[in-house]
Amino acid sequence: MANLEILAIGDVVIDAFIKLQDVEVICDENKQNCKLAVRYGDKVPYESVEICNAVGNAANASVSAARLGLNSALLTYVGNDQNGKDCIESLKSNNVNLDFVRTEDGKKTNYHYVLWYDVDRTILVKHEQFNYQLGDIGEPKWIYLSSLGEHSFEMYQQISKYLQAHPNINLAFQPGVFDMKQGKEKLSFIYSQANAICINVEEAQRILGEKDRDVKKLLKEMSNLGPKYVFITDGFEGAYAYEKDRDLYLFIPVYPHTPFERTGAGDAFFSTIISALTVGKSIEEALTWGPINAMSVVLQVGAQKGLLSREKLEEFLNKAPEIYKIKTI
Repeated sequence: MANLEILAIGDVVIDAFIKLQDVEVICDENKQNCKLAVRYGDKVPYESVEICNAVGNAANASVSAARLGLNSALLTYVGNDQNGKDCIESLKSNNVNLDFVRTEDGKKTNYHYVLWYDVDRTILVKHEQFNYQLGDIGEPKWIYLSSLGEHSFEMYQQISKYLQAHPNINLAFQPGVFDMKQGKEKLSFIYSQANAICINVEEAQRILGEKDRDVKKLLKEMSNLGPKYVFITDGFEGAYAYEKDRDLYLFIPVYPHTPFERTGAGDAFFSTIISALTVGKSIEEALTWGPINAMSVVLQVGAQKGLLSREKLEEFLNKAPEIYKIKTI
């Protein structure tokens, strides 16, 4: 534990990617609020299924950091079943420290169904109710907190108390579905203790209860909740960052590519930025790292296959096209 750089905390899942073919996407007149439609009460053919073990926001972050050469671990729970064993083996093969992976009898390992159509996906999620306990985690440089289950409020309180007792630990917070459902008021103590936070534009609007899509406004309002660094992604429109100490607003475009399947792009983006900050990079340098790993991930199925080593990431950075530049906004 003494040399631990990033400890990711969150639920681990197995994703079953079901590639659909005979479905329809229905959107409003502004091409917003889209819905995936299948014929009700009928047999709907699918093209293929691919199983991805040991994924989920926190698990993806732990693998991402390990690929980049950092000493990373994952604090998570699995059931005492074959799916849990498969997740542990997958993490082990990716050089993630397993000291905090806990098996709980009588529970099932989380299993999600990913409805994959075109380049995007709709995920059916269900999180088991585990008996979350933080325990002694030493002093990692960063805690990367994301996507615990719906009944995790006590765990957040334990993390908050631990951070108060260990002020040298930085907190990176990537709110998940259930975090946003609880609301920013209930989790205000986590937002206020976070050193860095990452969400997409729609998630920022949801958290803040804000209809305005002005990204600079969203960055500032998210920062007002506490974080020193705020990162907001906007799909193919690029990504934004704000550093409170310098009142600095930044933008970077996507690294040019044609996506194949978009699962895990946000996880790759934020975990790579946190890894860059961990090894001493500035926010400007870190912001050039994130989109490269996100780009690589969406060229393959699932959230982990495309994660890069630091050597490969720096190769992409060194040969980046002229348009791939940081801008102050």
